[in-house]
Amino acid sequence: MVERGGSGTRGDEPRDPDPAAGVRGPFSVPDFRALWTAEVLSVAGDQVARVALTVLVLSETGSVAWSAGVYALTFLPALLGGLLLGHLADRWPRRRLLIGTDLVRAGLVVAMAVPGPGLPVLGALLVLVVLLGGPHTAARSALLPDLLSGDLLARGLALRQVSVQVAQVAGFAGGGLLVATLTPRGALLVDAATFVGSAVLLALGVRSRYAAVAAGPSAATAAAIAAAPGPGSATRWGARAGAWWRTALAGLPIVFGHPRRRSLALMAWMLGIFVLPEALAAAYAVAIGAGPAATGLLMAADPAGSAVGALVVAYVLPARLRERGLVPLAVGAALPLALTPLATGLWQAVALWAVSGACATACLIAAQSGFARATPSAVRGSAVGVAASGLVATQGAAVLAGGVLAEWTAPATALGVFGAVGIVLALGAFRMLRSAGPGAVA
Repeated sequence: MVERGGSGTRGDEPRDPDPAAGVRGPFSVPDFRALWTAEVLSVAGDQVARVALTVLVLSETGSVAWSAGVYALTFLPALLGGLLLGHLADRWPRRRLLIGTDLVRAGLVVAMAVPGPGLPVLGALLVLVVLLGGPHTAARSALLPDLLSGDLLARGLALRQVSVQVAQVAGFAGGGLLVATLTPRGALLVDAATFVGSAVLLALGVRSRYAAVAAGPSAATAAAIAAAPGPGSATRWGARAGAWWRTALAGLPIVFGHPRRRSLALMAWMLGIFVLPEALAAAYAVAIGAGPAATGLLMAADPAGSAVGALVVAYVLPARLRERGLVPLAVGAALPLALTPLATGLWQAVALWAVSGACATACLIAAQSGFARATPSAVRGSAVGVAASGLVATQGAAVLAGGVLAEWTAPATALGVFGAVGIVLALGAFRMLRSAGPGAVA
């Protein structure tokens, strides 16, 4: 077990989650309510910023390529942010890290909204904003298992999954209205305000001792840092850089040195390939002779199915069956894609993709909750950083490879191939999960 320090200062006494909350649900835990509200607010603001930046860069440069490039910068740095900065969630008090990253990002977005800086400065500020999202996400994800015990964790993850998707839709829709009403720079200021609002909610609402005290250091942390690769140097600065590098990569041995965590992380990464339908929806609609409305329906199929899958795995599927259902759910996510080339019309494709989204999300939630329970709190931030970065990487690789394959063949063929690959990977995961043994914390 991981030992923890004191519980806070006088007048700001942290409190633990309500022990009776399991009967009433995740929202009965005050700290979870604050985390959830802050995340929904921040996610909606992020979508507003994506719309504002796309319009701003397009209007100032007239270049579609630059506009798309800046939009890509709202995603790509997250890969390094989780991997290289996620360990901060184990070294600093998680509430302080959550609040601090929100406030710093608010300041950076305000700087982006100021007229004058050129495109390179705007891009650099955006990269910093996205990078800081890595430790923020790691701290939030590392804190959740301490707040939600037992079956509440899966329910909390499901509620977050559904609400984040709703917030994304609302943010995109509201972003267009805000850009039209306030101009792109005014919409960026709204995004900055959501970061400040998130920080206030976290400061007032997250009071658990698990958030107020740094999780480490621990023997597990020290062992992971020692095992992580790092450059050697005889200089003082070189030694400091090597020590930081080893600490940043400490999550790698934490994940891959433990059979259960490794298998669950790899299962989650495999699920990244199932984002491909959203990426190919427009091309698929054109291929079947449908219009823009069909593209919207196809893009909405996966998120709609995901919402249903999240609720089913949390409130219908018994807890004892969730991890046992990982492989069947993964096959259930892959099989509809494999059948897509056989679809004879729009609505068949919509139904197949909705089923795929439901099974993929249910599988991901089961894998995430199992991973969290199998990871000690003192190293959970580093481990989550690695796991989240891997998921982003597989999603990006799937979209890239799927797009190339669709260009060479056809969208339906590419989806069918990826579905077949998913079935093979899911069946191969059965042996891996079985050999990993029960998900006890090591």
